[in-house]
Amino acid sequence: MFKVLGALIGFGIFGFFGALLGFFIGGAYDRVRALGLGGANPLTRGHRQQVFLQTIFTLKGKLAKADGHISQAEIDHTEAFMTQLKMSADQRRQAIGWFKEGAAPGYDASDIIQEFRRTCGHTANLPEVLVVFLIVIALADGDFDRQEQDLLSNIARQLGFSEAQFQQILDRTLNQTHFAPGHTTQNDLDDAYKALGVGKDCSDQELKRAYRKLMSQYHPDKLMGQGLPDHMVEMGKQQAQEIQAAYELIKNHRQK
Repeated sequence: MFKVLGALIGFGIFGFFGALLGFFIGGAYDRVRALGLGGANPLTRGHRQQVFLQTIFTLKGKLAKADGHISQAEIDHTEAFMTQLKMSADQRRQAIGWFKEGAAPGYDASDIIQEFRRTCGHTANLPEVLVVFLIVIALADGDFDRQEQDLLSNIARQLGFSEAQFQQILDRTLNQTHFAPGHTTQNDLDDAYKALGVGKDCSDQELKRAYRKLMSQYHPDKLMGQGLPDHMVEMGKQQAQEIQAAYELIKNHRQK
């Protein structure tokens, strides 16, 4: 939008070359609005991808060790996770190395979290997407215990989220998983509202605004532009499908 506006203003003031200048300036502003200041430079995207991948596998190891031992279910999920991401043999070896590092006794995750914050913290959505993905990973073995929740809360705090913000993200994500394919609680209207982070008394406009904000957060082009590794975009698509299912349930109920 702003690149067109910039081109028109530039043309009106400086003619053809002003239009080109305005187009590029406006395009840069559009990119910052969509991806955040930290995601605006496409030349650093590869580094952001690497840091995101390292962070999520290292913290996955930390989560697996949160209760003092790594279960077979957590090992199986890590293997399935790498298969889902279609990682090559070299990528798998690297990811396993990060996982083992995070799972090492006494491992302090502060350094990797701060590196993530420096590299990805100024993007529009990646810090929250990281927290959501970690919650989904923690839920995968069917045993979301207090130690894991406390660790996730600590990670979120180090990423700059308040405890209240973390609880909102946690509550929303827990309820979004109820709308994953194959789950049997898709008729629960209360869960649908919680999945979108709104109350049952919200207006249709407020409902649509919350839905659009969440869907925008998981738009594949926006995620890749910010630096989400290409083979992790499918996780974002799954979140978007759950949000869509929750929204459709509410919308259909309101139309009756």
